[in-house]
Amino acid sequence: MEKRKLGSAGPEVPMICLGGNVFGWTVPEAEAFRLLDAALDAGLNFVDTADVYSSWAAGNKGGESESILGKWFARSDKRKDVILATKVGLEMGEGKKGLKAAYIRQAVEDSLQRLQTDYIDLYQAHKDDPETPLQETLAAFDALVKQGKVRFIGASNYSGARLAEALETSRKNGLASYISLQPHYNLMERSVFETELLPVVEKYQIGAIPYYSLAGGFLTGKYRSQKDTEKAVRGATVRKYLSERGFGVVAALDEVAHAHGSTPARVALAWLLARPGITAPIASATNEKQLADLAAATTLKLDAESIQKLNSASA
Repeated sequence: MEKRKLGSAGPEVPMICLGGNVFGWTVPEAEAFRLLDAALDAGLNFVDTADVYSSWAAGNKGGESESILGKWFARSDKRKDVILATKVGLEMGEGKKGLKAAYIRQAVEDSLQRLQTDYIDLYQAHKDDPETPLQETLAAFDALVKQGKVRFIGASNYSGARLAEALETSRKNGLASYISLQPHYNLMERSVFETELLPVVEKYQIGAIPYYSLAGGFLTGKYRSQKDTEKAVRGATVRKYLSERGFGVVAALDEVAHAHGSTPARVALAWLLARPGITAPIASATNEKQLADLAAATTLKLDAESIQKLNSASA
């Protein structure tokens, strides 16, 4: 299957999306500026964030990642060089959540102000809002597209049935349509995407930009025991992978990486890039070595035997 561009047809070169969830969390502002400069230099020009990032960090309230990106745009004058994606819908304070039209109108203005830009390339519903009619949500997004504040819209964390319903709602009502899905998908998390979401992605020819592409860092190979997780920021996230299956996947990544003169992280991302429906896996980086892995993954071509080895280990 050809890789699909976000928002247009035709073949696409392999692409990795830089995750902005770490900005204002594990990556402070000055370091974020340096990493963003280095990312662009390495050819990583697709950046994904959300209004809610990084509200979970001590002292944060949400908006920190967007604000850092906005300051970087103002400082570097590189807004035009970046494909910018952000999201709306998760709670940003009392009464500030969901996908009702009035809230979307308010939230996009807040994001544009923090991002110091007058348009967002990909504006995504962060989570389905079953309490709001899909037509109301999509009409609000459609208005933003017509106003030029948003170029394209996408969905994140939708079920297959709701995604299909949303896409049909757009078709029937002549509204802007989701061009992408942001699902939880990686070598350790395959079932839901491959059984429920991929059929919808393929039927409607939208792009998939999976998050947690490296399973919280587990697929880099740095967590090989309970002890490795004890002091790690994402230790609690990856402990569920410390199993016979998880260690089998890491062993397969080690073997394939050795055969290709590569690293487990690059191999895990290359596997995703070779999967049906995938446009651009999302992965964050906190240093230049990790950035190098993201950039190098786009040129790593896995042979059929390597892909089968990873498929079998992660089945």
